[in-house]
Amino acid sequence: MALRGLLWLALLFVLAVVLATVGHFDAGQVLIVYPPYRVDVSLNLVVVGIVALFIVLYAAIRIGRNVWTMPQRVAAYRVRAKEAKAHAALRDAIGNLYAGRFSRAEKAAREALSLESNKGAAGIVAAVAAHRMREYARRDEWLAAIDAPEWQDARLMASADMRADGRDPDGALMALTEMQAQGTRRIHAQQIALRAQQQLKNWAEVLKLVKTLEKREALHPTVAVRLRQQAAENLLRDRRHDPDALLALWNSLAEVERQSPRLADLAAELLIGLNRQQDARKIVEEALAHNWDARLLRRYPETAQADALPLIQKAEGWRKERTEDPDLLFALGRLCLHQQLWGKAQSFLESALRLAGDNDALVIRTHRALARLFEELGDAERAAEHYRASALAMKIV
Repeated sequence: MALRGLLWLALLFVLAVVLATVGHFDAGQVLIVYPPYRVDVSLNLVVVGIVALFIVLYAAIRIGRNVWTMPQRVAAYRVRAKEAKAHAALRDAIGNLYAGRFSRAEKAAREALSLESNKGAAGIVAAVAAHRMREYARRDEWLAAIDAPEWQDARLMASADMRADGRDPDGALMALTEMQAQGTRRIHAQQIALRAQQQLKNWAEVLKLVKTLEKREALHPTVAVRLRQQAAENLLRDRRHDPDALLALWNSLAEVERQSPRLADLAAELLIGLNRQQDARKIVEEALAHNWDARLLRRYPETAQADALPLIQKAEGWRKERTEDPDLLFALGRLCLHQQLWGKAQSFLESALRLAGDNDALVIRTHRALARLFEELGDAERAAEHYRASALAMKIV
């Protein structure tokens, strides 16, 4: 601004110098005749007069124009002030929402509605604020008031998210279905659908969504594993009365699920309850081939039928590589008990007890197995000793 002022000042000096220089040359005259009047003036005075008249006329026109357009300018100023106030209210609403001041956020969003273009954004902010205050009826009113076509995706997504958060899975899925009918399919929508299907206990859909989100790297691997196991467990339990349906489901699971000790143990338990020990044994052996786990070893003896010798031979093969595994020795002891191989059963169980260390659960189970062994042998005194030892091994807090 200072440089601009200096330039104008320099221009005025130049103009003054030019006028002073030209003013010395007064060779012309202007004659104005209007009968019976006659006026004779110098040319310089006429030029100065014309310039002065132009300036006066220009100033008068500008003043008149400003006076004429003043109502429109005042109205435009008021519109600009209203827009600025509405935008400021919308910014306050967003800030209060994320600051946790939900009542203030809703109030500011209501003020932002004074501008029509803020209707969509302010409506969603107010709906979220009302939802956080558990004012679900008011939340739905805010969402219903958003009618602009360009805000429908945002309205439906926000509605689905809030309904899933409010334990209304049916409402969430309805909003997602309406949104997908418009040709939209997003990761966040699938995440909301996953939460809703979990609440509805639609485990088949949960398993499908988990696999889809995992492929798109939208779930943490640990969370994905937990959700897959949870869904598979519940699907297995739903088929606990139908062995064929249970096996069909088991075979349809991914390899990583079938190798899970937890799922394999549950499937084996359910099949044993349905007198399908052979299928249970196969599941346990395949899972142990990939993940050596104590719970599967505890389940293995229960898969034995009348003849436990094939299972004993299989376990003996494992023992060549795991010579001092107490859980394997305990499983061998139970299998020998089942086969009435009393001497081998006692040897395996005592070895398991010796190697159990601070594994209190294994110590208790082994003492009980030895007590049952001595009961079968008719040695009540030694059976009582092991029952007493199993009771003492229990840590009651």
